[in-house]
Amino acid sequence: MFDIKWIRDNAAAFDHAMKRRGLGPQAGALVDIDDRRRALIAELQQAQERRNAASREIGKAKASGDEAAAQAVIDEVAKLKAAIQDGEERERQITAELHDALSVLPNMPHDDVPEGADESDNVELRAVGTPPVLGFAPKEHFEISGIQAGLAFERAGRMSGSRFVMLQGKLARLERALGQFMMDLQTGEHGYMEVAPPLLVRDEALFGTSQLPKFAEDLFRTTDGRWLIPTAEVPLTNMVAGEILDEAELPLRVTALTPCFRSEAGSAGRDVRGMLRQHQFWKCELVSVTRPEGSLEELERMTACAEEVLKRLGLAYRVMALCAGDMGFGARKTYDIEVWLPGQNAYREISSCSVCDDFQARRMNARYRPAGEKGLKFVHTLNGSGIAVGRALIAVLENYQNADGSITVPDALRPYMGGLETIEGL
Repeated sequence: MFDIKWIRDNAAAFDHAMKRRGLGPQAGALVDIDDRRRALIAELQQAQERRNAASREIGKAKASGDEAAAQAVIDEVAKLKAAIQDGEERERQITAELHDALSVLPNMPHDDVPEGADESDNVELRAVGTPPVLGFAPKEHFEISGIQAGLAFERAGRMSGSRFVMLQGKLARLERALGQFMMDLQTGEHGYMEVAPPLLVRDEALFGTSQLPKFAEDLFRTTDGRWLIPTAEVPLTNMVAGEILDEAELPLRVTALTPCFRSEAGSAGRDVRGMLRQHQFWKCELVSVTRPEGSLEELERMTACAEEVLKRLGLAYRVMALCAGDMGFGARKTYDIEVWLPGQNAYREISSCSVCDDFQARRMNARYRPAGEKGLKFVHTLNGSGIAVGRALIAVLENYQNADGSITVPDALRPYMGGLETIEGL
């Protein structure tokens, strides 16, 4: 969300930011709504002042014995009361109109975010590692002969439909090993506090992290009105919703390993084979809450924490700076990490790290008390994958596949696999 006063004072800058996001001018319409709200508030203040004055006149008229004058003022007060009630209802409606108009506008990109409309305009910042030379034609993960028994797509489909998989045997353990490895790294070496959050949340939580109201179709909703989380960003960021933190508590760094649920409403026909785009998947999520002065530095730190997972797994990847038109709704700046998948002969996203500045904080009223200062400030929030477990599993399977259809277990995962060095069969 945005401060309408800031938009009023910086209309050209706001419209320029929205243009970079692919939208037309917005400031004029927003200010018009706010003008109507302000004018109505002024009318209400005048009416309330007159009602207060008239109420005093009633007593004076009665004290002087002028019942006719007293009754006339009583009638006026009654009309004023009705007009004020009507005006207050119209003010609530206009305020809601302004709130709704602001709530569907994306965050403003930072000045150094690349210009562009879609992923073709993203900028590669660095490539790390060398894609492996396998010595044979690499297969996609679902084609590797030695592990197909562990990928029970048909069984999952019978009970849940498309875009689900049931991992079995050693592959199920490998997925668990990846999640445990990530959590141990992020908590033990990178200083994130582990959290086991709720997987069901209310509307307010999803509004706070900006999935609602604009992206409801991407979510799963229960019959009692709760929502399955699309990412642990939602409950982790909402830990500070409505709170006032002390500056000494910042930065707050938290992580969680949770299932994530997404309808994939806008991905019809994309990545329909294999595990790349599922309705349900595990992810290690990273969230930071910082002072405004430290948020950009924290973005670099968070990205490095996600990159370290891939380095430890020995996977080649690249880091991309997303252009303004390809960033997520709530982000001001985003780095995508794309891992090399030999079976696709391409880099594919495995982590996305974003700084939102105070965009989410305003939506959830998350503030802090600066040391030695009067007043409160909004915190800045960041989120990133540290990393997506399902896609990490795909990357391990494809990069560590052998000519005989088996999979070599990366060194970093062997302690979590009971020392197992090779996977084949169940």
